[in-house]
Amino acid sequence: MVNKLFILYLFLILALSKECFAQEFNSNEKKAFENAFEGNWQQSFSDSCTGVWTNQWFLDGEIASVSNSEKGMQLTAGPQFKNDAHHMVLWTKDSFKGDVRIEFDFTRLDFENQCVNILYIQATGSGEGSFKKDISEWNDERKIPAMSRYFDHMNVYHISFAAFPNEGEDRLEYIRARRYMPNDTGLSGSDLKPDYYPDGLFAPGVPHKISVIKKERNIYMKISNAQQTYYCHFINSDLPKIEEGRIGLRLMYTRSSLFGNFKVFELENKKK
Repeated sequence: MVNKLFILYLFLILALSKECFAQEFNSNEKKAFENAFEGNWQQSFSDSCTGVWTNQWFLDGEIASVSNSEKGMQLTAGPQFKNDAHHMVLWTKDSFKGDVRIEFDFTRLDFENQCVNILYIQATGSGEGSFKKDISEWNDERKIPAMSRYFDHMNVYHISFAAFPNEGEDRLEYIRARRYMPNDTGLSGSDLKPDYYPDGLFAPGVPHKISVIKKERNIYMKISNAQQTYYCHFINSDLPKIEEGRIGLRLMYTRSSLFGNFKVFELENKKK
């Protein structure tokens, strides 16, 4: 009996320690986000996502669909898993310079336990061959929007969210950031640490508010729903900085999501 009580006591201590660590960690990320939020941000892009999407966006992928309603802008990738033609990326027609803040409403519409949603931050082409710096000059190269077309030929930050591994026994939901290095070694070395494994985010049908700040070599992220607020902080410690480009939304095959109130702000002292 004593041994059982002692084991139970140890479990309680470990659980409390884990909870305290999580709260402290979240507090540190929150402070970092709040500090990054400070500054003279000027709104430079706004889309309620209820009007005609083609006014401010263009699409990579010919099988996926985009539709607008009073609820927002629904993105639906193709249904075939592991068919690259069924990916999609929606790009802003505008390009943004310097430090940026991105805000939008997000609701997951699918019930998948594989594949990811991706936010692309300030994408430009590698400039090599036909992959011009202005990615709109090689849209035809992305009619089949295979992932490799992007990480092999673009400079861009990438954040995976509402994301699940495509295979393996460990199917924990994750949030991960990358900095693509074109003409290099694929995704090798592109990770921006750390990875995050949120609990209770992005359930199907649950509205979330997402805010992402790219400031100098840091990316800060805040995700809120009715039950919790979660913070992330990624650091680009040694890869080249990214200073300008378009913003994109990727859904891998099988995924569907609803976006609303999409806004982009630029920091005043960075605007030209």
